[in-house]
Amino acid sequence: MGHNHEHRLGIEAPHSHLIQGLSPIVFTIIWILDSLVFSFSTVMNNFVPWIVRLILFIIVIAIAFAFIRASHNILFRHPENKDDLITDGILGHVRNPMYFGVLLIYLACIFLSISLISIAIWIVIIVIYDKLATFEQKQLENLFGEKYIEYKKKVPKWIPR
Repeated sequence: MGHNHEHRLGIEAPHSHLIQGLSPIVFTIIWILDSLVFSFSTVMNNFVPWIVRLILFIIVIAIAFAFIRASHNILFRHPENKDDLITDGILGHVRNPMYFGVLLIYLACIFLSISLISIAIWIVIIVIYDKLATFEQKQLENLFGEKYIEYKKKVPKWIPR
């Protein structure tokens, strides 16, 4: 592969793929065990009707997939421009749309069965993703310099504007 591709691979945090692969497995196992088997911390389900939780799940999962799709569309639409800083489309509204979408998928699952243990795991996952994003953004600062710093000032890290 070319030099550019190797250079771009260095932008990801170390062990990023392992972390992003294991996080949903750990979350899903804990969520299933608490929600469907033991019900240790699902007391909130008694206060929020199933239909409300289902509607929230559908809305949040749809938003999550919209962010992930928009992110993929903008990042992979012009492979020849891989070394350019992309600041339009969804990336003009939030700096980490793919990570944001993934975090929303976890939230959608939490809405299906409000497991307090799963919420705690989700908060840990948010912290992990924030560390991944912070690492990657430092790499982008090194790569793009002032151009990226200006972009960071205009576009929020997590909550889209």
